[in-house]
Amino acid sequence: MVADMSYTTVSNVIDSWEEVRRLKDYELLTGVALFTKLFALEPEAMTIFGFDVNADVSEELSKSPRFTKHAKYFIQMIDKALGMLGPDIELLTEILLDLGAKHVGYGVKPEYFPSMGRALIHSVKTVLGDNFTDETKDAWVEVYGALSYDMIRAQKIKR
Repeated sequence: MVADMSYTTVSNVIDSWEEVRRLKDYELLTGVALFTKLFALEPEAMTIFGFDVNADVSEELSKSPRFTKHAKYFIQMIDKALGMLGPDIELLTEILLDLGAKHVGYGVKPEYFPSMGRALIHSVKTVLGDNFTDETKDAWVEVYGALSYDMIRAQKIKR
């Protein structure tokens, strides 16, 4: 699935991601925006991280060292995955399949992936502002769909 993406689509995502990476504290900024949106969309996902579903995301979670560490780590993983879109596509597919299987054990459900995609795209749009165009959004939707496809496939096999 990942191998079927066009050069233009991949290039658009990588170029927009480079803009994100130039921002001060981009990992924290983007990661907190992403998980804040994810938890708004899927409150029960907060329990995966050991948080109460009634916790105030903006107040409690963004001040939690464990939460901010995971938010930054997740953005680092996105960064690595995007860096592998070209030359290391087969290795990336294997990594995503492995990650998908591991996340079953963490309590991640396949139905969380669409919300995670919306949260990721929302976070990139939030930090890029007006530089996030409809074309950029379409490219991110396609790339996230391809990346998450392998993780979801692995989860369904593991269950």
